[in-house]
Amino acid sequence: MSEHDLNWKYVDDAVAVTESIAKARQVSLELGVEPVSPAVGAQLAVLAAASRAQSIIEVGTGVGVSGLWMLQAARRALLTSIDTENEYQQHARQHFADAGIAAARVRLIAGRASEVLPRMNENSYDIVFIDADAPSVIEYAEHGLRLAKPGGIVLVARALWKGRVADPARRDESASAYRTLVSELSTSSAVATAISPAGDGLLQIVKLGV
Repeated sequence: MSEHDLNWKYVDDAVAVTESIAKARQVSLELGVEPVSPAVGAQLAVLAAASRAQSIIEVGTGVGVSGLWMLQAARRALLTSIDTENEYQQHARQHFADAGIAAARVRLIAGRASEVLPRMNENSYDIVFIDADAPSVIEYAEHGLRLAKPGGIVLVARALWKGRVADPARRDESASAYRTLVSELSTSSAVATAISPAGDGLLQIVKLGV
């Protein structure tokens, strides 16, 4: 095992996963939906808690794994989550309920993010989390920056896309989209960015205030 793989395994294994998240992860894997890794989930929780997030919007509900990480850490937050798969959202709703999260804290919207996001209010969310439709990540990030409050955080999962983003020879649509997004953000004075290599990568973007 390489040093990189050993570190990756260590940071994943070091995370204490709650029973509710473990159950949701298992259902997600059974349905063929890849959940965020425990290390990425823990980072979502830390950022949600540290920012004292009260309003979170998520692109890609899955069966609720990432939502659970954020809602269990930011205990006053309200989550709006968008996904095209109503079946997955029904699982998510049950997982939230089983974890003791009040139904009033969660709004699930079934639909395409490209159609839903333009209707959401700008400068309204403490955290925007994006984990869906990799080729559309640039469009979603642009919406995310519009929706985030000044000082808010836009988080993009899978930013290293199976190790392909770091390899310029990999030019598939998804890897190219992530690579372009990172490149464009690095030259912007409107944001501060960092990429965590945990899991499949987590791009962290802070929308700088005036």
